[in-house]
Amino acid sequence: MGVEAGAQAARARALVVLRIRSRALAVALLPAAVAVILLAGGAAGRLAGTGWDAARWVVTPVAALVLLAAAAVALVVARARPAMSPTVPIAEEAAPDLYRMVRDLADRLEVPAPSAIALTPDCDSWLEDRTHRAHGPPPAEEHDDIAGAGRHPHRRHTVAPVLVIGSPFLWWMRVGELRAVLAPVVAGTGPSAHPDIAAARRFVRGLDAAVAVASAPHRGPVPQGVMAGVGWVARVLLRSCRVHAGEMERGVAAAAAERAQAVDYGLRIVAQEQVGLAYAGWDRLLTRVALPAWRMGRWPSRLDAGVVAALTELSRRDRLAEGFASRLGERPACDLLEEPGTVDEAASLLAARLFHGGPAGPGPDWSPVDWSEYPDEVVDRKWRVDAARLHRVLDAMGVRPAPGSTAPDTGGPTLSRVLDHLTDRTGETPRTGETPRTGETHRAARAPEPPPGDDEDLTGTTPHSATLAARLSAELAREEATAAPGPSTSASSAAASAASPTAGSPATPDLALWDDRALPLFPLQPPRTARELLADHLTAMVCCAAMDTADATPGLDWLDGPTLLHNGERTADLTPRVLTLIEDGDPTPLRVWLAELGIRPEKPVRLA
Repeated sequence: MGVEAGAQAARARALVVLRIRSRALAVALLPAAVAVILLAGGAAGRLAGTGWDAARWVVTPVAALVLLAAAAVALVVARARPAMSPTVPIAEEAAPDLYRMVRDLADRLEVPAPSAIALTPDCDSWLEDRTHRAHGPPPAEEHDDIAGAGRHPHRRHTVAPVLVIGSPFLWWMRVGELRAVLAPVVAGTGPSAHPDIAAARRFVRGLDAAVAVASAPHRGPVPQGVMAGVGWVARVLLRSCRVHAGEMERGVAAAAAERAQAVDYGLRIVAQEQVGLAYAGWDRLLTRVALPAWRMGRWPSRLDAGVVAALTELSRRDRLAEGFASRLGERPACDLLEEPGTVDEAASLLAARLFHGGPAGPGPDWSPVDWSEYPDEVVDRKWRVDAARLHRVLDAMGVRPAPGSTAPDTGGPTLSRVLDHLTDRTGETPRTGETPRTGETHRAARAPEPPPGDDEDLTGTTPHSATLAARLSAELAREEATAAPGPSTSASSAAASAASPTAGSPATPDLALWDDRALPLFPLQPPRTARELLADHLTAMVCCAAMDTADATPGLDWLDGPTLLHNGERTADLTPRVLTLIEDGDPTPLRVWLAELGIRPEKPVRLA
């Protein structure tokens, strides 16, 4: 599909959407038109008689109600604020080279330049229309010409959309690669400027926003009933437009991709490989490095710089990129920013908001952490907090060292206490969910059973492990429920951020224009299962014992997150041994591992 073919297909679908809008208006005006005809005929003496009088009495109130309902729907659609992606706005004075590159790219593509540039903490780029009055005043620069479409004497001025760029791209990609990746995106400003496509998009966005407004809770039965009717009408219209709007967007994308073929096409193939690599590194950095810090109330302030370190390590280990060293010698795209560190910090805070639901700004319980401080401030603290929680649960269960244990009953937090509790001392206790073998029913009956309602994830573990995992899960849920801020706190934080003097600055995310009461918008992982929680807490206890009795240190692995270092080297093979203890009640593999590293499980450890 060529440029003209794609643009023509998009305009044709846009006209269908506009016809649906016109038909909806005609349906709303039809009763009023009939009422006008009946009233005019009665006044002229042509439509006289009892039947005509009855028709006028029936049709006129119906027409008034329909007009009132149509006006309410139109008012909600016109005033509803379309959803806007939370981004970090970049002013031109904060990135003149980046704006210059984008404008030069638009000139080569013969399309209008984007009206502004913003960053998103994700591996994606797109154009976003922010011309709604709730999104602020439009930029002074407007465009009335569309490449390849000629000029029209009655064409209205259309403000170009905002270019949203994934922040990991700027730090990982070179300038030429970023330019090649952005070419198809920037080319989309051409079709976007067509008045029919712009009008169709405004109509669809208005309907979508009206559905969201109607779905929000309202006080009183009358407002709730009115908004329910408005929502029903908006949904009907939205369903009618859905297929045509999708085809319109596909036509716009096809036209933009075809136009971008002439600009940096060969380099774009190489750049797309870097897009996939950036996505893989970004995902691992968020889930394995940033998420543990977020759960501890700390947010890494240089996530984009961290993704470069993670991808460098990934490429070194797996040899994913040929000519890697020569590529890093080229100019990185983040050099197009005047203050990359400030922008990275704003994008990192926004990432914590979107993917974890953190507060809108730093505070006593939500402070930034530098990568050099990560092992001591996050890893060490995380392990000791988890170990302390594990021993609190054991205290609540009344667990003491087992009879015959080599560890003295000091009452202190020792690793031996945990190992003895989870050890299957008979060697024959069946796992949770398994039927005891003949002659062993009496032994299984003495083992503690998991609490009722425990999830299926604990099937296949020993009863001791299942009980402890369920208690840990309940304890953590209570802590999170106590520490979680209410919706009003989040809303007030966003309002305070929006009202601050720095709101709208190059390093301030667009927090005032999106609803943050349903955070996180994009949760990274489902809630951890009880088995995973027990494994994490047992691993944390082992690491605490290693740090306090064997001079091990906490460390950061860019791809795997928190790690334990012994003699400056990363330890390995701990997880399988922990799972063997949890699932089989066999501590032998773990005790052998502890002895090899010189870790003394009978010694008390320091907890948080």
